[in-house]
Amino acid sequence: MQSHKIKFTNPEKSTFFPTLRHRIDQHFSANDLCKSGGAGIIYKAIFMLSLYLVPYAFILSNQFNLLVMAGLAMVMGLGVAGVGMSVMHDAIHGSLSTANRLNKIFGASIYLLGGNAYNWEVQHNRLHHTYTNIHEVDEDITGKFLLRLSFQEKQKFIHRFQHIYAFVLYSLMTLSFLWKDFKEIGIFNQMAKSGMTKPFPRKELIRLVATKLAYIAFIFIIPLCFTSLSFGEWLAGFLIMHGTAGMILSTIFQMAHVVEGAEQPEPDSSGCIENAWAVHQLQTTSNFAGKNRILSWFIGGLDYQIEHHLFPSISHIHYHALSPIVKATALEFGLIYNAKPNFRNALSSHVRMLKNMGTR
Repeated sequence: MQSHKIKFTNPEKSTFFPTLRHRIDQHFSANDLCKSGGAGIIYKAIFMLSLYLVPYAFILSNQFNLLVMAGLAMVMGLGVAGVGMSVMHDAIHGSLSTANRLNKIFGASIYLLGGNAYNWEVQHNRLHHTYTNIHEVDEDITGKFLLRLSFQEKQKFIHRFQHIYAFVLYSLMTLSFLWKDFKEIGIFNQMAKSGMTKPFPRKELIRLVATKLAYIAFIFIIPLCFTSLSFGEWLAGFLIMHGTAGMILSTIFQMAHVVEGAEQPEPDSSGCIENAWAVHQLQTTSNFAGKNRILSWFIGGLDYQIEHHLFPSISHIHYHALSPIVKATALEFGLIYNAKPNFRNALSSHVRMLKNMGTR
């Protein structure tokens, strides 16, 4: 991983974000709006958690045949994705509620998914949102098994086929939580030498081990103890759940940054990126918001990734209204607002990027 602390240095472009932030603040002030999700987001959080936990309870009832059990596992996978995108994501960003306690409570939903709140906050909030699309800093594009998602990653022969097998690997995303969080301890400690992160705290290591054991009990021991499922049948359901969730989450995240028009800048030898941070976010991020408001609702507004990266502390329920302001301000400053027309267009762009990275 990157051993030098990265700095954004270009004061000539720094006027864009203060102007945009002022206009966004005016929008909330003029419409008497709160930047958090409000009561509506709490109801949505309850729905998403129910989408995950109610099928789990039905499985524990042991009243259904294996085909229905498989269907329930798939619904749980939809719940995992829904909780991840619409509940945990906002909560750990601190945008779900104005009450920090509620953000902590709903942010802890990541433990139900097999993940870890501290690791997510460091890897996603601090590193990905600050150093977006920078190789060896942004883990979303760095060091992926059999995948080349960065032009700075070493190219291998197998990569020329990655557009064919990538989505199979994407389905393993949430499953990788079980070991990835432990791997990140070493990564964070190494990056702490340059001041980009802090050394992994001992209390967080204890919490990490405890919550992983709790997840194993929740997802493995309890179902096997309270149902007639064999280990093989349980494993099939487990893989269906994680495969469904991983496919959705990985695809949504990749269509924001590994698409045509999303840049992958390299810092110079002293660790400098000659750009303002907000402009960097515009140049490395892409929207794919179309007319499908149901999809946008389910994925927690992550089709408006530009707005999310510029204002991660604002709840996703506001992104649709903010996007015209962001787009107009970007164009006013001569900046590109990279937005694909819809989900299908963005997905096609991502596949083309996979092909391109696999061959050059």
